[in-house]
Amino acid sequence: MPRLIALLVLLATAPWIPAKEAAPAAADPALEDRVMALAAELRCLVCQNQTLAESNAPLAEDLRNQVREQMRQGNSDAQIVDYLVARYGDFVLYRPPLKGTTVLLWFGPLLLLAAGFAVLLRRVLRRRSIEPAEMPAADRKRAAELLAPPPGERR
Repeated sequence: MPRLIALLVLLATAPWIPAKEAAPAAADPALEDRVMALAAELRCLVCQNQTLAESNAPLAEDLRNQVREQMRQGNSDAQIVDYLVARYGDFVLYRPPLKGTTVLLWFGPLLLLAAGFAVLLRRVLRRRSIEPAEMPAADRKRAAELLAPPPGERR
């Protein structure tokens, strides 16, 4: 019973407990906005399906810190992206450019879809061209006997 009373008191007073305001992520909010905008265009090398801005992986945090530091040094977004691409390759870009090494990445899904459609079309057309085999008379008679109702039973 004392636990129930303590729980009720805690639940009743919880809405009046003042919450502290979150500390700013950076001293310069404009810089932080710029970091997050650029991080949204870069892929997390650990998570692979998340941007640097979305990822909580330690490597993503390190890369965001590198981006932030380079921005503090006065580098442009293009210079930072070039640095990261030189270091990690086109994989670090969330939207890699269309070039010889990334053609399969861009058109691979379309090629797989076309191949699947071709296989499906081929199977459908092959089924249409197959004519049903004629059943011999003896088999037809045997099937009719098996499907006929027993004598004395009505349908």
